[in-house]
Amino acid sequence: MTTDSGAPIASITDATLTDIAANGIWGPGPVVSQAVIDVARALLAALRGEPGVELPEELAKLVADVRQATSVDVTGIAGPDGKRLSALTIKLNDGNPHPVVIVPAGWNPYGWLPFLFAYLTLARRGYHVLAYSPRGIGIPGWLSTSEGFVDVAGDKDWADGSAVIDYAQELFSPSKVGFLGLSYGSGISQLVAAHDPQDRVSVVAAASTWGNLATSLYDNGTRHLEAVQLLIDFTGGPMEEKFDEDTQGILKDFLAGRNLDAVVAWGTERSPQEYVDLTNARGIPTYISNSWHETLFPVGTVVDTFRQLTVPKRLNLWLGDHGAPEGAGLTGILTSLPFPGLLVPMREAYAWLDHHLLGADNGVADWPEVNIQSMFTYKTLPIPGGSNLITVPARREAHASWDDVTTGSEAWYLTGADGSGDGALSDKPAAGWSRDFTAGTVTEAVAVDAIMKTGQKEWFGNPKVYDLEAFDRSRLLVWSTEPLTGSEGVARRIRGAATVRLTVRDSINAATLVAYLYDVAPDGTARIITHEPYTATGLTPNVNTAVSWQLQATAYDLPAGHRLALVVNSRDPLYSHANTTTVISTTTVSSQTGSEAVVELPLG
Repeated sequence: MTTDSGAPIASITDATLTDIAANGIWGPGPVVSQAVIDVARALLAALRGEPGVELPEELAKLVADVRQATSVDVTGIAGPDGKRLSALTIKLNDGNPHPVVIVPAGWNPYGWLPFLFAYLTLARRGYHVLAYSPRGIGIPGWLSTSEGFVDVAGDKDWADGSAVIDYAQELFSPSKVGFLGLSYGSGISQLVAAHDPQDRVSVVAAASTWGNLATSLYDNGTRHLEAVQLLIDFTGGPMEEKFDEDTQGILKDFLAGRNLDAVVAWGTERSPQEYVDLTNARGIPTYISNSWHETLFPVGTVVDTFRQLTVPKRLNLWLGDHGAPEGAGLTGILTSLPFPGLLVPMREAYAWLDHHLLGADNGVADWPEVNIQSMFTYKTLPIPGGSNLITVPARREAHASWDDVTTGSEAWYLTGADGSGDGALSDKPAAGWSRDFTAGTVTEAVAVDAIMKTGQKEWFGNPKVYDLEAFDRSRLLVWSTEPLTGSEGVARRIRGAATVRLTVRDSINAATLVAYLYDVAPDGTARIITHEPYTATGLTPNVNTAVSWQLQATAYDLPAGHRLALVVNSRDPLYSHANTTTVISTTTVSSQTGSEAVVELPLG
């Protein structure tokens, strides 16, 4: 038995679902995990009544319930220019008025297919459902693939979204229209809601979303190369077949580091933040989630956009990376969860929709605007295979607004090198020193081992462990505090975005500085708290320049007895850098009187 790919439908067991729940939705390389695709294909086949599909009891019952109550179709919807958008529709057949939830697919080679479970869940909650693949997304030949070139959330995608609403209104006669999206679909959801000519979108739930695409991909003079390359590789085909000539030109300019003003303008046009006044004027309730260690759409621009919203709103921030917190709740149901709290991210997104579309009195009206998870505050047990199992989920804390997250700050001044070769972080300013390192090579200090994958492991209780003693001091600089004390086992409640200020000079006319904050345990092992790169260009070689930049926001409880460490190097595999493979330079960091080098640590 086959469906769109021609491959046999796999038998789905509890072990298949446990694979997703224990390992996440991303597989090796730029792919959705095979377990996710196997579950989705089996659910689709069962939903369409194909014989011989084997599913665990809970999934089989879900499919049976939906089949009994709905009509299901895989269809095509014409965009304004006639391009066919692949879509799945689930229509409730009881004759009563129901809202529709429209789900634009995320940026992945399988379009709407991977999240079949979510569509069934929505139908059982009382919604008509219309899931579709944005133009150009998908593997050629698969039924979930849409025609056209990928528009990267541009005005063609906005117009497509309105055409999809037209189709939904004709098919369902819905009482209200809501949008739910993950990743690419979340950005499109916000943009369609802001631009639909008839103002028909009543609510948006945007998971693992972006605020400003331009600054997500190019900020502090530094290009997020790995993120863009992954997106190019994740569409279902080569760049030349997936993007039109203009977009290919933008992407090639970005990768080459040229014409960046045009690249920024292109990204800004595709940013929900650019149209926040439209969202506010339309009063669209907006749910947003993101992750502290997000490697595609860093949390800073999401927070900035959220703060500008004046509509009913909710911001959830989680451990991990892109799609990890929401993945299990989108892809499969579990009889026994590997850890408590696994499904909370999607349960809250569904609750948001239920309140605003179904009128459910479910407590959403009383939610505080912000709920954040404190990094690595979960409790774990070691399990066979060398990994950990979460027994108590990481602590969450509610805030009335983002402005309440940070309540104070603390200055940690950088000093010159001591007898160990490292500098200290001191509570007193220290000027008149300089330290240098050889720039241009990747070091042991990196944000992640693999984009999206390292943060996915964090979500499941297995954060990356660093050994600061093994860092090559000739290629980076380290400063750290003494072991810190505190109350109730916490030395510092870091809340918000830290700022680094220092003076730099280089033997060439540019310098990239990547700053990392680490939590260093008494045994010398470390975990990353946050990081951010900064590239200074137009420098006069060997002349001092003062620079300052913010690191990504975080919520981190530094345990009592641990040290806070700042590491600065010149390269991280995620980003562009000032040095080429043929130019190795010397970067000098110093502290000048009146502009002493410092880390401003936000506290809450």
